[in-house]
Amino acid sequence: MNKSIKKYLESHGFGQFCPKAVLFDMDGVIYDSMSNHAVSWHEAMKDYGLEMPYSGAYQYEGMRGVETVKLLARQQWERTLSDEEAMEMYKHKSALFAEHCKETPATIMPGIKTLMEQIKASGMKICVVTGSGQHTLLDKLLADFPGLLSEELMVTAFDVTHGKPDPEPYIIGTRKCDVAPWEAIVVENAPLGVRAAHAAHCFTIAVNTGPLPDEMLAREGADLIYPKMTALSEDFPRLRQLVDYPSEYHA
Repeated sequence: MNKSIKKYLESHGFGQFCPKAVLFDMDGVIYDSMSNHAVSWHEAMKDYGLEMPYSGAYQYEGMRGVETVKLLARQQWERTLSDEEAMEMYKHKSALFAEHCKETPATIMPGIKTLMEQIKASGMKICVVTGSGQHTLLDKLLADFPGLLSEELMVTAFDVTHGKPDPEPYIIGTRKCDVAPWEAIVVENAPLGVRAAHAAHCFTIAVNTGPLPDEMLAREGADLIYPKMTALSEDFPRLRQLVDYPSEYHA
């Protein structure tokens, strides 16, 4: 962990590691919801004649839905969809997702509440940064994490012009938390989300809760990689100790 922090500081030209906020992605990090996304993306795109393998949901996770649809259309149809066309297709995907969630509700990721409670107890802020624009999921966050999450510290598809892998969502997240990049930790599970966090110059922890290899997350700039959320939760006290003594990592 010490080497990872030192490498992060050197690569970004920062002189201090002193996080005051933790920014979480939602799907695959807070909720074990990716299987429903994978199925609904596959079914919805098939209805329009586009191929979206189940693994694609993990590969493109973090992008705004309309941008994912436009990307698939450019790749397979070699044409650019209008915003209206892409939105119609994404709404179909969202409707299928809602149906699948009724059959198999998304569950809270094991270890995430304990981790958030530790973060809150340490005096750090908690922010959710998601490419989702589905109000049902956002409302669910507030209901499932009372006292831990707030609407003011959320960045959704409605807040950004450019979604992940653009750094804008995490830049906005740091602004909402009123912190500098070296004062933020990002927790992600997807390659494009890791790329966005790295580009925003935040210390980026990847929790590999999906089927993609660790190497994909490392290539995108993950500073630390954990196999599951419980492992990160168990390791947080050690990370917190390093936060308490930032002077050790001055350049």
